Amino acid sequence: MIPTTAKAAARAEAARLSAHFIAAGAVPIDAAILQPADILLDLYGEDIRARAYVTGDPLRGEMMLRPDFTVPVVQMHMESGADPARYTYAGEVFRRQETDDTRPNEFLQVGFEVFDGASAAADAEVFATIAAALGDLPVKAATGDIGILVAAVAGLRTTPLRKAALVRHIWRPRRFRALLDRFGGKLPAPPHRTALLSAADPFAAAGPEIGLRSRAEVAERIENLRIDAAAPPISAEEIDLIDAILGLRETLPHVLSELRDISVDMPAIIPSVRRLGERTDALAARGVDVEALDFEGNFGRTSLEYYDGFVFGFSSLRHANLPPVATGGRYDALTRVLGQGRVVPAVGGVIRPELVVRLREAK
Repeated sequence: MIPTTAKAAARAEAARLSAHFIAAGAVPIDAAILQPADILLDLYGEDIRARAYVTGDPLRGEMMLRPDFTVPVVQMHMESGADPARYTYAGEVFRRQETDDTRPNEFLQVGFEVFDGASAAADAEVFATIAAALGDLPVKAATGDIGILVAAVAGLRTTPLRKAALVRHIWRPRRFRALLDRFGGKLPAPPHRTALLSAADPFAAAGPEIGLRSRAEVAERIENLRIDAAAPPISAEEIDLIDAILGLRETLPHVLSELRDISVDMPAIIPSVRRLGERTDALAARGVDVEALDFEGNFGRTSLEYYDGFVFGFSSLRHANLPPVATGGRYDALTRVLGQGRVVPAVGGVIRPELVVRLREAK
């Protein structure tokens, strides 16, 4: 249990952070603690889905304690139709801790969300505003860009089905690696799949028809497996380029140079690399020392799955075991889902006040 004094300090810090974001032009809003689970659970990554507190309500169906604020805030914004907009919020979020009982299952988040176009300036605004809120706290920032990896996958010379599978598993690094190796011919197809496709009657080979899928859906799945089995492997050269992107770990100017070299052989990433260059300039214009700002090609791949572009985090310099003090990123695709096709480009981030207090006291 968190001591009362620590809770009071965290709430005081939350109030300070909220005032900081309000001064930056954000409107304070709130989101209900109980959220509908049926739609929202699909929008979170596997980690959050597995740790959400879900309950049944006879009248409202499945409900969950909010595991974060961004999804309900986007839903609220898309229903209001207000653009541009800047929001801030503060309150508890809830996540089960099944493997580490030292981590809290209830903690405060204070956020800053900007709905103001797909510009590099908005990315830089959110990053710089959160960095300013953290002040001289002993933290180190890291950045990444999920959009570059998505663009690289989209540019592969392979089937749409394989590209879709790889994009779907970008936020599951081990599964992504296994798929890339199999599509590249380094790993054989699972034996049961080979047996199924070689059978004269795949339905007979598959066994009794059980489950929720219709016969037509199963037939479509089998046909997709046949298409995949007949497709040539992804070239080793293209896989090496993907690995080069994932292996990037340098300051922004060096990464930009390397990505421009990679884009010569992988033109599909050129627009994303151009946006990264624009973001770097926008960050510098905001006073961020981009010469010392790290970029990691793998960054953000185990966080929330709704981030689809710029991602960032601030972590303690002295306590590697602590969760990030602040995280954020761009989530344009999330607005498309919740806006039923209407896209309102957005970027935001959150800070955990109790970690700010803890690091400040440890200075």
